[in-house]
Amino acid sequence: MNRYSRNIGTISLEENEILRKSKVCVVGCGGLGGYIIEMLVRLGVGEITAVDNDVFDETNLNRQILSDENNIGKRKAFIAKKKMEIINSGVEINPIFELLNESNAESILKDHQVVVDALDNIPSRLILQSTSSLLNIPMVHGAIAGWYGQISTIFPGDNTLTRIYGEHNGVKGIEIDLGNPSFTPAVVSSIQVSEVVKILIGRGDLLRNKLLYIDLLNLSFEVLDL
Repeated sequence: MNRYSRNIGTISLEENEILRKSKVCVVGCGGLGGYIIEMLVRLGVGEITAVDNDVFDETNLNRQILSDENNIGKRKAFIAKKKMEIINSGVEINPIFELLNESNAESILKDHQVVVDALDNIPSRLILQSTSSLLNIPMVHGAIAGWYGQISTIFPGDNTLTRIYGEHNGVKGIEIDLGNPSFTPAVVSSIQVSEVVKILIGRGDLLRNKLLYIDLLNLSFEVLDL
């Protein structure tokens, strides 16, 4: 199909078809999630589940690509579906307006090839990791705060987030203190999407058992072994 012709060369025709038949779950439709969903849709990933229990507010306008002045107060997951249908009607978007928790995580995540962490709190991330592992689904983690971001790819049984965060009981991360500008989620989400694609097509090196730490203020990209 002509719309995917600029994928070819980076992604083969056969790999493009793999993407078309793939199903990815993005948990969080805010700063990271909005970019992730749009990039997956433009690439032609065939089915995307968008999970978020929040609505847009004015503070989202500085960075969340799905937000605009006309959708303040509207559900993020449903706005994701509405906007993505305009971009690529061939992709199926399944919006879920729920808070991911221990009671619903398994039913939300099952039957996906990859799960993407676009959350903003550590307890939910740990639930996402444990449930993805239980269901034997790889997961791509991303987190942002101010000038800084991190990405890791987690396969079932790796327990990478436990190694990163330990037994952290706090609800929010340091983004409360450092804020979140527009450029950091754009960078981190792009790398998350590239990890998703590599998982789906089975090609390239992954950030498995590694943490890519990004410092945009000092222009430093460091891969740490975990």
